[in-house]
Amino acid sequence: MTRIALLSGGKDSLYAASKFWPPDLGLILVYEFPVPSPHLLNLGKSVETVLLTGLNVIVAKLTKGKEREETIKILKKLNATEIIAGDVYVEDHLKYMENIAENVGATLREPLWDKDPEELVYEIVEKWGVNALITGIKDCMKDWIGKVLSKDTIDSFVLDAKKCNYDPLGERGEYHTLVLRSPLHRSELGYEVVKNIRTKDFNGKDYYIIKVI
Repeated sequence: MTRIALLSGGKDSLYAASKFWPPDLGLILVYEFPVPSPHLLNLGKSVETVLLTGLNVIVAKLTKGKEREETIKILKKLNATEIIAGDVYVEDHLKYMENIAENVGATLREPLWDKDPEELVYEIVEKWGVNALITGIKDCMKDWIGKVLSKDTIDSFVLDAKKCNYDPLGERGEYHTLVLRSPLHRSELGYEVVKNIRTKDFNGKDYYIIKVI
């Protein structure tokens, strides 16, 4: 039996994995996007933050247009019997993962599903105690790029998200994070910002990303 956590290096996926800790393996899937991805740009640090929890991790690159079939193939090769994911309320994401699990013959675990996004971001940051670097964010909240989401900043962040009509959890891609510290970490992830990028998101709107090493 193999329990596999789908991880990105961000706060939500790690928190979901914590509900079934420890999984046997972390799996980071790399997608081809038509626009720059904060997770892909900082892939090395995403792997590093997972390793700091003591969890082994595998990275797999997926071919555009073949993501579903390749994900199924990878999970079968890894003998996955349980798959842990961090979806919250996007129905298409859940249905996609349910299809993946069914074809793999594994049980899908979605511990964050249907939770209130604002309550959940407070649960992750304030109660669980995550510090997460904001590595990508939409234009309305561009001043938050490169800042750390923590107990000290969560109130201001959620307030600004509401002003911009953004989901404070970032479930629809409003922003992306890199976990620097959590209760699972054996030590804090160090980083240095080496590049600031202004680009466009899927809707052609300004999006801000940082690259760290």
